[in-house]
Amino acid sequence: MDITIHTCALPHDDPDASLAFYRDVLGFEVRSDVGQGKMRWITVGPAGQPGTSILLAPPAADPGVTEDERRTITEMMAKGTYGWILLATRDLDATFEKVQAGDTEVVQEPTEQPYGIRDCALRDPAGNMVRIQELR
Repeated sequence: MDITIHTCALPHDDPDASLAFYRDVLGFEVRSDVGQGKMRWITVGPAGQPGTSILLAPPAADPGVTEDERRTITEMMAKGTYGWILLATRDLDATFEKVQAGDTEVVQEPTEQPYGIRDCALRDPAGNMVRIQELR
């Protein structure tokens, strides 16, 4: 079997803020940006890795989601418990310094974890947890 990870999805509630975070703070390329207003689907990904993307999508766009579920999703996004992603870098300190220079909510500074990795944690503008671990 030859399976790769092509795209993962994260919710956004402010497409412009999410776009600025993933493009300007993390340095990802914008691959597509469709829709208008808050109903925008934005695909971003790391430069030089065209086969791997993140789709930033409005969670309210799914017609199968009820109003109660939309409220729950909104509450979970506000708490940072709805979406998350794990990224990696060879130089965690330099990456953290660049990310921290922006207006980014830092959850955890670079830390050596007891389970053998060194990582940091922050939140994107929608509240999604973004963990960045150091490749060794």
